[in-house]
Amino acid sequence: MFVGHYAVSFALKATQKKASLGLLFIGVQFVDLLFFSFTLFGIERFNLIENYTESTHFQLEFMPYSHSLVAVLIWSALVYFLLRLLVKKEKGLSGKISVAFALAIAVISHWCLDLIVHTPDLPLFIDNTHFYGFGLWNNALLTYILEAILLVGGLYLYMKSTYHSGINETAIARYGMPFFVVLLLIVNFINIFGPLSLEETTQSSAITALALYLVFAIIAFWLDKKRVCS
Repeated sequence: MFVGHYAVSFALKATQKKASLGLLFIGVQFVDLLFFSFTLFGIERFNLIENYTESTHFQLEFMPYSHSLVAVLIWSALVYFLLRLLVKKEKGLSGKISVAFALAIAVISHWCLDLIVHTPDLPLFIDNTHFYGFGLWNNALLTYILEAILLVGGLYLYMKSTYHSGINETAIARYGMPFFVVLLLIVNFINIFGPLSLEETTQSSAITALALYLVFAIIAFWLDKKRVCS
């Protein structure tokens, strides 16, 4: 799954207003940030096979340190305790716990949503055994529709919980986030239905993915600052 993960970011922001939307965007893609970083160093592996499934050209060969359920639980715990240490003191103890918990949930959510779309390539344990995946990637249209429904639903919850007023009364504050979601849907359409470029390599794919995740997080952070939590 790609942009559908951001639905969790929007939903968590709607319920945990002290959390940064940009940081939540990083949180829901933290597992993939690890994976593509690991592939650049040869720690984990994937292959490019055109139309490996209807929805992706990626054959995910070896990813127990980022995508096994046990690893994801460990990473989410590390994120939780790290955020407990780093969240500003003025938020108070309850604020620190709730923000850290929201980020931990964001990390865990990645595996849960991936389970729906992946072929059976998600390992349960770090020793790369017991693979799971319901295989929705074998139907490109349903994959796109599911991600679109999730993302638009998350946006709806976010827009209901925030508003624009006073100094934030601008076109960007009013329409920026919906237009951003439209952009994400367009990018995902290309991602799912587009052909595999002859020049594309696993390294270039990894770098592109990492860049997109970071750019999307920066945009989300910037647009969120234009709105006020209700």
